[in-house]
Amino acid sequence: MDIQKSIMLKKTKTPLLTILLIVACGSNSNGPGVAKIAECTPTAINAAPTQGHVPAASKWLYQLQNLSIGEIKQTGFDILTIDYSADGSDAEGFTVTDLDSLHAHSKTALAYLSIGEAEDYRYYFDANWLTTAPCWLGKTNPEWPGNYKVQYWAEEWQTIVLGYLDKIIIAGFDGVYLDIVDAFEYWSDDENAAGLVIDEDVAAQRMMQFVQRIARHARITRGKADFYVFPQNGVRILSYDTSGDFQQTISGFGIEDLYYDGTIPVSDAEIHEREPLLIDLVTAGKMVLLVDYVDDGSGYSGANKSRIDDFRNRALARRFVPYVGREDRELDGVNRIVGVQE
Repeated sequence: MDIQKSIMLKKTKTPLLTILLIVACGSNSNGPGVAKIAECTPTAINAAPTQGHVPAASKWLYQLQNLSIGEIKQTGFDILTIDYSADGSDAEGFTVTDLDSLHAHSKTALAYLSIGEAEDYRYYFDANWLTTAPCWLGKTNPEWPGNYKVQYWAEEWQTIVLGYLDKIIIAGFDGVYLDIVDAFEYWSDDENAAGLVIDEDVAAQRMMQFVQRIARHARITRGKADFYVFPQNGVRILSYDTSGDFQQTISGFGIEDLYYDGTIPVSDAEIHEREPLLIDLVTAGKMVLLVDYVDDGSGYSGANKSRIDDFRNRALARRFVPYVGREDRELDGVNRIVGVQE
């Protein structure tokens, strides 16, 4: 499984692992320790592919916390993955003025958007769901309490995401960076502990359709023909794209931990599960944004320098666009490396 990165922005929580979620669309419960949940009816909408254009950019910044438009517009990065809000809340959402400022400094801005998990600190989350949940709301992610797995094929969830997308479009973002696309692997895993398992091909097709719907909503419904769409992780989904519609639709892919898991090298076998698919994407004219969290914070010297250089050299040799992340994975600032990444 790819290591998922979801943002934690100014959240104060009580433990949620003991909360029992009652499913609104049936008699099944949806809380921890419950053996079975109901499968939501898949949306009936079949989204035709649209053309995914690729930004002209080569220096990527990935920052999800402590965002300052004034700071990042002065950097040399020309493509940014940032949250749509300064602190994750709707009240602090970035404005057209903010995005115009970035564009004036030749920045392409992608808004982070989780489509495979619901986040309880987002404007759309209803606290009542913690006692009476919609059928699509699954179990909390034990690594990120307050992030809930969702049956992403449900019409109600997709409608919520499209509403979120509208906010992103209105603010003036150039595209979206879609996280938890690898949820198709979760729902097809016999050991997911969710009480619901579906065939991986079915799960993959539903996710690809969802991404195509997001792209179509932005490009056709909202008239943003050049709107960029980058899924993050779950690149194996491309093996189910027999029609080529999904590859046509996306602008590229975001990937974590291809060569290093933190500071530990990834095995050749694991690399070869994903790298050929990414090389094929680049060959097809798409962009690969690659972040490995290889910087231990000790400075650009010694073993840390060797690891950073190895990661970057391998990425650049394959025409991927790399970002050197800090080992803590917080993505809470610009990770400047003088002469390398700034």
